Amino acid sequence: MLSSLFTGDRAGRNTPATNRSLNALRDNARRPQQAANQLPEPTRLAEPLWLEPYPDSLLDDALTAPVGPEARYEKRETVGVAFTVLLQRLPPRQRAAVVLCDVLGFRLSEAARMLDSTPTSVKGLLQRARTTLQAGWDEVFAPPSPRERELAGLFATALEAGDTDAIVSLLTDDAWLTMPPEPYQYQGPIAIGDFLRYTEMRRGAALRAVPTRANGQPALGCYLPCQNASIARSYGMLVLTTTVQGVSAITWFRDTSVFPHFGLPRSL
Repeated sequence: MLSSLFTGDRAGRNTPATNRSLNALRDNARRPQQAANQLPEPTRLAEPLWLEPYPDSLLDDALTAPVGPEARYEKRETVGVAFTVLLQRLPPRQRAAVVLCDVLGFRLSEAARMLDSTPTSVKGLLQRARTTLQAGWDEVFAPPSPRERELAGLFATALEAGDTDAIVSLLTDDAWLTMPPEPYQYQGPIAIGDFLRYTEMRRGAALRAVPTRANGQPALGCYLPCQNASIARSYGMLVLTTTVQGVSAITWFRDTSVFPHFGLPRSL
């Protein structure tokens, strides 16, 4: 299946994934070569806003729990977690408008002053944000789509093969890679590919991946093989944001203390 990402379709035509991969490889060849042990220049440095990976199974359990005081409390907590997850998908100004108006209760005029904008502009931000949140809410609690499962499977296969080019071919043109709480953020297939090659070189081995779900999205529990033993130790978690076009965001969480909450072992 991965071979089709590079060889085109059965008629010999290049697929969109093939074109993205080839373009990224050509552009990468034209770029000045940096030292192999040098961290690639990030697209931007930003103070990250993030939510630690939260197992989808706990979301499901809380929402289907019997009605009662404790169950109602857990359900409110779960709804709050889901809302926080969705907020992180909004552009910064839309997120600010929602927090100011819908969460903190400021009037449009007050929010406009804080955002150095106009009430009309803030109203437009709110309308777009609410539309996105509603669509995202349906998505968070919907079963995974066939396309999402396909992308997650291809990503896991490429990751375990150490095939960065295959990972790059799955990305959308505006994809982001973030690593909260680190401020380094990379955008686009070329920048993300450079960073993935750098990290693989530093690790010295391809990761093993176990599929799971976190924050309403596909995720991979990642394990690093030990050089002198036949085991792989927990290394971090990748959470993938997908669209029909491809993987639009990769979020890397280094904290492995959350693995037991996902039913993931400490080692393989």
